[in-house]
Amino acid sequence: MTISLYVTSVPVFKQMLGSVAAILSKAEEHAVAKKIEPDALLQARLFPDMFPLARQVQVATDFARSVTARLAGLDVPSYEDEGQSFADLQQRIQQALSFLDGITPEQINGQENREIITRPGTPKEKKFTGQAYLLSYGLPQFFFHVTTAYAILRHSGVEVGKRDYMGQY
Repeated sequence: MTISLYVTSVPVFKQMLGSVAAILSKAEEHAVAKKIEPDALLQARLFPDMFPLARQVQVATDFARSVTARLAGLDVPSYEDEGQSFADLQQRIQQALSFLDGITPEQINGQENREIITRPGTPKEKKFTGQAYLLSYGLPQFFFHVTTAYAILRHSGVEVGKRDYMGQY
């Protein structure tokens, strides 16, 4: 049985980005209800050497876009990393979802053996097939940042649970 790169990428990215959007809404509501400065949540970290919440969300959207674009043989769209408010992060998620909505199964399926090189020309250059890139690099990276964003909010007292993390499936 063959794997559908589209089914294992785009719908998964969309589900989890929807989840991140929903938990960010809960976080913003929590901040208002508890009279917490939004930056206290947006800049919260699990440990000092880890990215704060806002950056975790930015990187998650980066991976959703870049992995999908590379699998489809497209240029990776870039967004500025300046947005640091809940509204900015929601907009960034919506931009990523709009990009994903424009990708068709035909653009990705059949690209299992496409050569994908991360950081070409650098000492950290890594070559993957399309399937290996998605399954052993792209998805784990994406899930790490989504999970960390969830964990930061949960640790910060926002009432989110597994259903919130899973999103709509």
